[in-house]
Amino acid sequence: MKLAGWKMMAGSGFLAALMCLPVWGVDDSYQRRSAAPGTLNYVEGQASMADQTLDNKSVGSATLQNGEILKTGNGKAEILLTPGVYLRLGGNSSVKMVSNSLINTQLAIDHGEAMLEVDQLYSQNNIHVTQPGADARVLKTGLYDFDANNGQVRVFDGKAVVNADDRNVTVKKGHELAVNSDKLKAVSFNKKDVTDKNDLYRWSSLRSQYLSEANVDTARVYYANGWYGAGWWGPGWYWNPWFAGFTFVPGAGYFYNPFGWGFYSPLVVTRAPVVIARGPHHFDGTRPVAIGQGFRNHTVTSFRGSGMRGGMSGPRPTAPHASGFSGAHSGPVHR
Repeated sequence: MKLAGWKMMAGSGFLAALMCLPVWGVDDSYQRRSAAPGTLNYVEGQASMADQTLDNKSVGSATLQNGEILKTGNGKAEILLTPGVYLRLGGNSSVKMVSNSLINTQLAIDHGEAMLEVDQLYSQNNIHVTQPGADARVLKTGLYDFDANNGQVRVFDGKAVVNADDRNVTVKKGHELAVNSDKLKAVSFNKKDVTDKNDLYRWSSLRSQYLSEANVDTARVYYANGWYGAGWWGPGWYWNPWFAGFTFVPGAGYFYNPFGWGFYSPLVVTRAPVVIARGPHHFDGTRPVAIGQGFRNHTVTSFRGSGMRGGMSGPRPTAPHASGFSGAHSGPVHR
């Protein structure tokens, strides 16, 4: 386990050095921290990394290194992978970091369950998750569930290619694969039944809601006079002190993640349908819905002119008690 310090991959030494310079004009509490594939972003209950017990003070500093194992007992944990990708580990589970490279990220689940939320995926990314009897490569943004105990790979949204028994099987949105079956074939599953009963799914959705709220709060910090404000260095992980963790901030436009929560760039965040009240936030399940509701299609949307537009392939998420979300929000503000 490595504490602090992710040396972000950059195109040159100059850029790497530039990214380490102090950020002027930004609230000190938002001063830049670094994150790497494997950085702990949240923990509750019993969890350890490289045999070291994790607690709230480990968030943002403890990083799972190659060959190290993250374990949970009666608890859960969330780690960051490539920018815009989160791995959440359920209770009584274990995952090993095989490779923490930004262009070749590999993890191995020994037992238990892990859920992978992929909000941003570049062509250069190569994300693999293995479990006994199978190796899955993620091909699209979406939401993926890996159940090592029951030998299942489930795709809520997105697309993956699973290699099992020397065969490649494509698993698309709404399908699952029993990796130990004699007949390796992806079959559809009942999303509502799974989402209602799967504890890790519900926990991941709530975590995702908090990250969406943190995104809105963070993106506002880097907006000034109609353009990017001081301290902005591009899309990626940004630390939010009030939520005590990192959140992903896109470079332009906005998108809804697989759970339906919105993530905004600084240039469009002023049109987000909520305002986040300042003050420390604790993950206790009492915060209101931020932007979306339930499971939605992931869609990246661009900003043009006076409103938010783009390729929404599904219904637009709406905030409760609001008039809906269609372009600039005209309903009441939620706090």
